[in-house]
Amino acid sequence: MVDSLLNGQVLALSGAAIAAALSGSGSALGVGVAGQAAAGVVSEDPNKFGQVLLLQALPGTQGIYGLLIAFIILVKVGLLGGDGMVEVSVVQGASIFAASLPIGLVGLLSGIAQGKAAASGVMLVGKRPSELAKGMLFAAMVETYAVLALLISFLMINSIQL
Repeated sequence: MVDSLLNGQVLALSGAAIAAALSGSGSALGVGVAGQAAAGVVSEDPNKFGQVLLLQALPGTQGIYGLLIAFIILVKVGLLGGDGMVEVSVVQGASIFAASLPIGLVGLLSGIAQGKAAASGVMLVGKRPSELAKGMLFAAMVETYAVLALLISFLMINSIQL
């Protein structure tokens, strides 16, 4: 590994950190927003706990997607499951860093947006418990963009030759 802080390995590992940290932050914020709404509904009717818990859990997937991309990067550079880190040029490291940005940024924003949509679904269930499927569908629509970002990050990382 080169003694400089700006080298391929550092850029690649920074990409893994960006993917996990940003998408995980979005999930944490989204789950928190939905959890606040869920607590309000459960305080009125404890029997709705199971229904609102499903809605609260939905924004947590973005963090999982970011973690998956971070693991793929760590395996690719040899930090996990290998014989030590492989040599990564600055261009390769920058490419890996860039490939981590879709899931990091979209995971952050969609996790927050999904939390808000899930919170609205929680309020729907609070008033009309039979409408759980509709509340979940509203929140799941946001998931589409997180899945697309996961896919593009995955494809970009796998196209980088080390």
